[in-house]
Amino acid sequence: MIGLVSLLPTTTILRMLNISKIREGFPILQRTVNNKPLLYLDNASTSQKPLVVINSLVKYYKNYNANVHRGIHTLSQEATDMFEEVRTKLQQHFNAKHAHEIIFTRGTTESINLVASSFSQLLNKGDEIIISQLEHHSNIVPWQLVCEKTAAKLKVIPINDKGELLLEEYEKLLSSKTKIVAINHVSNTLGTINPVKNIIEKAHQYGAAVLVDGAQATPHIEVDFQDLDCDFYCTSAHKMYGPTGVGILYGKEKWLTKLPPYHGGGEMIKEVTFEKTTYADLPYKFEAGTPNIAGVIAYGVAIDYINKISLKNITFYENELLEYATKQLLNIPKLKIIGNATQKAAVISFIIDGIHSSDIGSIIDKLGIAVRTGQHCTQPIMQYFNISGTIRASFAIYNTKEEIDVLVIALQKAILMLS
Repeated sequence: MIGLVSLLPTTTILRMLNISKIREGFPILQRTVNNKPLLYLDNASTSQKPLVVINSLVKYYKNYNANVHRGIHTLSQEATDMFEEVRTKLQQHFNAKHAHEIIFTRGTTESINLVASSFSQLLNKGDEIIISQLEHHSNIVPWQLVCEKTAAKLKVIPINDKGELLLEEYEKLLSSKTKIVAINHVSNTLGTINPVKNIIEKAHQYGAAVLVDGAQATPHIEVDFQDLDCDFYCTSAHKMYGPTGVGILYGKEKWLTKLPPYHGGGEMIKEVTFEKTTYADLPYKFEAGTPNIAGVIAYGVAIDYINKISLKNITFYENELLEYATKQLLNIPKLKIIGNATQKAAVISFIIDGIHSSDIGSIIDKLGIAVRTGQHCTQPIMQYFNISGTIRASFAIYNTKEEIDVLVIALQKAILMLS
């Protein structure tokens, strides 16, 4: 039945999804902010957590709390089994070839830094790294550090006024000097869905590896690692209805075997002497120290939650919200949407002519509405559009068209007050 949802009329889909019931599963949505019902539209920053995920954290600490991989006692065995089951679950969810290609990290930022730091040892002076003008700072700064360390050169794929990558310019940047391309799957600021499969294919023609920052993609669209043929893929649990402080790095076995470790310590070693240390097999080679065990287990619960609804249904519903919000916001005088890519996820960035974004954000916060204002850790995008920042509304499965109507009314009130 779920597989047929996208073929059904919108009203039928909404009835089957039962958004009201979904909302009941998120305790925070029942609270008030400034004596107004919370209207949460900052999902690109972090999603809210369903009760099943919250309960899984409590359940772990109440019943299974023990370190993993290090004990023969029952609690350690149980915790280890639960922890490793999530690795397999993520392998299946994202269609990785092997479970040991899934490395647990603190999130997307650490995953990118892990690859950048380790990959730097494979680079020489004059080698080239390609990123894009759409990148979050987390996929810019690590590569700048690598270039400073290795004397490699950083190349940037430009964008157009719609917020789309200029692919013909990308192809001009590629050469035998290109060693790695690091690109986001979805822009956190503009919602642009990049054609990463095509980008990966072009890079591989030159023997370059490709890292995909998938933090903004995995909550909204289906991602298949083997279909994309990416060499590395990074994402975070906290944008997928899971806890903060945990994420994954996917890497093809051949690359993870080739790269040196990022951190040193317990768990990632095979044998330690004062003369020499040898490293453990994948995935533990990259997992030094005690991991966020409870967070990983809760991440698995979040994946189950998403799969119960199905990403196809989430994508369809969020697209409905995006189209409706775009239409309603454009009815507001002086409002301009920044980023009008043909392929977008459920994110809208906009400005109000003559009014600073933070002033709008402060006023509508008094009405219980949470949006993000500012540069969203994408200063190069702001420089391209010659703006100081935007107001960003980003949607999730628990948002509604009625909430969008409330947002529009609140924006109109704020504009009237500030004009």
